[in-house]
Amino acid sequence: MSTLLVKHASFLVTMDDERRTIEDGALFIRDNVIEQVGPTADLPQEAANVIDAHGMIILPGLVNTHHHLYQTLTRAVPAAQDATLFKWLKTLYPIWAGLTSEAVYVSALTGLAELVLSGCTTAADHLYIYPNDVRIDDEIRAAHEIGIRFHASRGSMSLGESQGGLPPDDVVEDETFILFDTRRAIETHHDPEPFAMTRIVVAPCSPFSVTPDLMREAASLARSYGVRLHTHLAETKDEEKFCLAKFGHRPLAYAETLGWIGDDVWFAHGVHINAEEIARMAETGTGVAHCPSSNMRLASGIAPIREYLDAGVPVSLAVDGSASNDSSHMLAEARMAMLLQRVRGNPSGLTAEEALWIATRGGAQVLGRNDIGALMPGMAADFIGIKLDALSYAGGAVHDPMAALLFCQPRNVDLSVINGKIVVKEGHLLTVDLPALIERHNRIAAKLVRGEWL
Repeated sequence: MSTLLVKHASFLVTMDDERRTIEDGALFIRDNVIEQVGPTADLPQEAANVIDAHGMIILPGLVNTHHHLYQTLTRAVPAAQDATLFKWLKTLYPIWAGLTSEAVYVSALTGLAELVLSGCTTAADHLYIYPNDVRIDDEIRAAHEIGIRFHASRGSMSLGESQGGLPPDDVVEDETFILFDTRRAIETHHDPEPFAMTRIVVAPCSPFSVTPDLMREAASLARSYGVRLHTHLAETKDEEKFCLAKFGHRPLAYAETLGWIGDDVWFAHGVHINAEEIARMAETGTGVAHCPSSNMRLASGIAPIREYLDAGVPVSLAVDGSASNDSSHMLAEARMAMLLQRVRGNPSGLTAEEALWIATRGGAQVLGRNDIGALMPGMAADFIGIKLDALSYAGGAVHDPMAALLFCQPRNVDLSVINGKIVVKEGHLLTVDLPALIERHNRIAAKLVRGEWL
């Protein structure tokens, strides 16, 4: 069994139930599990591997609960730069129809590399488009290579334009096959055990791209295997109008008629939600993934995160798709979440600590995990370290190191340990050749947008 000691952290943020912070803090890890947490003087002084974290802030790895990694290939596409969600999707669907297995694999490597360098140690991705030879396995392979903890959401679209849906008919799938392949993904890749590196989520895309029958069948399938459910919901006013016109319900009520509510469900966005709906989500333990940058980028609105938290709704943080953000930087997203709640008129609408809490403990909760999100004995050894002597923290970290991470310019991490293994050291990602990856990714992106066969 291997041991790892992280000692002399200038500031250690536990995110435990007492929200403790420890000066001159330390972690003692055996294999992939945290064994002890406390002041350096109180912990063992020897281990097989030792990291001197002097001058660093150490905190739990961040948890990203909603993403579309393939969209790194279509960031900043001119025709989609100034559009609301429905127009944005209509512009990009024909481009995404050219995706291949290689494109999904390379884009996942790219997005996950970006996430890890920004402090993310666990990511959930929502892959809902499967043209050509694309499979969920493509991005799972990328996650294994990067070394990130990964929740792969087997998404789907089945309601094409000819049936009143939003996506073109040539990018939707047969519902029988969707359910078959979702079952295959669960049986092949899902690991329900503690400290699992890969889990599968059942995730039909949205009310305007799948049928009610698929939503019901998907929920039944997920619960028969004990896996979680995820979909987009209440993102825009256009979606609300669509649901009222087609189903006679607002989005949350429509989801509930299909069995899509409960503590095994979390929704992406949840922007256009009223007080009664917030109370219903809190009552049922239904969670939400907050995507502040994407909601601003597409002019979707501001999610009522303060109200969610006050009501007891499980709230997590997410960067959303890389073509609607257009980045995969979790610390920057936490900063945006903090600032966006304040724009509504309350200067303490979301504190720095609360933003980091939803990015750690909140994410663990909506993913149904009690083994990540905090630095406590018995938790997974997932943590990040950031040097506090950077120019961007000058005059900030000396006052409040944790707040400085968000109030000051967000930076990439200097250290990342995932499942007890060092993945980022001295600011460098150890598991992938970034220059070669970027060159390969850009070549694929250019061909995809030009409509050339990949």
